[in-house]
Amino acid sequence: MTGSVLAGAGHPNRWSFEGGRVDLRRPARPPRPAGLPAVPAPLTVDLARSALIVVDMQNDFCAEGGWLHGIGVDVSPLAGAVTALRDLVPAARAAGVPVVWVNWGNREDQANLPPGVSHVYDPEGRGAGIGARLPNGSKVLTKGSWGAALVDGLTAEPGDIEVDKYRMSGFWDTPLDTILRNLRVDTLFFTGVNSDQCVYSTLVDAACLGYDVVLADGASATTSPAFCHEATLYNTRQCYGFSTSAADLLATFTKDGS
Repeated sequence: MTGSVLAGAGHPNRWSFEGGRVDLRRPARPPRPAGLPAVPAPLTVDLARSALIVVDMQNDFCAEGGWLHGIGVDVSPLAGAVTALRDLVPAARAAGVPVVWVNWGNREDQANLPPGVSHVYDPEGRGAGIGARLPNGSKVLTKGSWGAALVDGLTAEPGDIEVDKYRMSGFWDTPLDTILRNLRVDTLFFTGVNSDQCVYSTLVDAACLGYDVVLADGASATTSPAFCHEATLYNTRQCYGFSTSAADLLATFTKDGS
């Protein structure tokens, strides 16, 4: 974590002490209800118990010169999500909604990386996947590399939370669930790339862990065929939670933060 909103006296999950007695009640969190247009039904969300999850908005996925671009993938379908998040992230901060960046940040030695993950990123075994060195010298999706950094226009600021992940889902082998429970949030707004892969895997695990999940269309995107994104929206609405538009989520944050 970097610049965590959990640190200091304002930590949302701490006991208090008075007169030698330990008070196990957590700090009071007055609800902040807000309306949000969504599918399959409009929602009332509590922004005091919500977080914005931003998945894999990294150079290796989104930027020219990154890993995907270098292996011939058209990354232009992700540009809309970058643009949407440039507005959505600061609006979330202004509304007091924690911003949680969940990004690939693999170890140099790949000691915790199982063979299945290594294979899916390098299916022909040519050494072109995680850890491969790009022409610009960056090592694919390796912590501290240019490729693992956030794409231009998106910046993690003090108060945001950063979580390294090592699987499609942001929950496996990471502290993400513990962090969210210490934030005392129930509702997660999902954004990022690729919507049908890492975003969706993290969303499904969140739903199975009992979180409310809302996928923000327009602030999530994929380089897969368009029907993959549509199927992700359908399955999210059918089986796990709700979808909303990036514009509607922005309007909800802006109204509350104004």
